[in-house]
Amino acid sequence: MEMEMTHTVARYTIKPGLEERNAELVRAVYRELAELSPAGFRYATYRLEDGRTFVHVAERDGGADNPLPDLPAFRRFQAGIGERCESGPEVGGAELVGRFGA
Repeated sequence: MEMEMTHTVARYTIKPGLEERNAELVRAVYRELAELSPAGFRYATYRLEDGRTFVHVAERDGGADNPLPDLPAFRRFQAGIGERCESGPEVGGAELVGRFGA
C-alpha cells in the first residue's frame, strides 16, 4: 500500500553576485532541519549548471507537517528572496511520475 505524498517545487534565478549568499542561507535551513529531523519530510535543493538557478523540492508523507515555516533559518531565507531574485520564485505542487531508489 502506497502512502499519499505531497510534492512542492520552487524554482528561481538569483541576481549575479548573490549566488553564494543564497546558497549559505539555504545551507542554514538544512542545518536546522538536521537538528529537528522531522518525520515524514524530505527536502532537496539543487543549483543548476548556470550557477544562479536554484530548485527546491519538498516531499511530505500524508499527514506530515511542513516544518519549514517554523524554522528561523527558513524565515531568514524567505525574508530577502524578492531582492535576491532576478526571476521567480515560481512555487507549485508537483506530481511524482516515477522515482528509482530511496
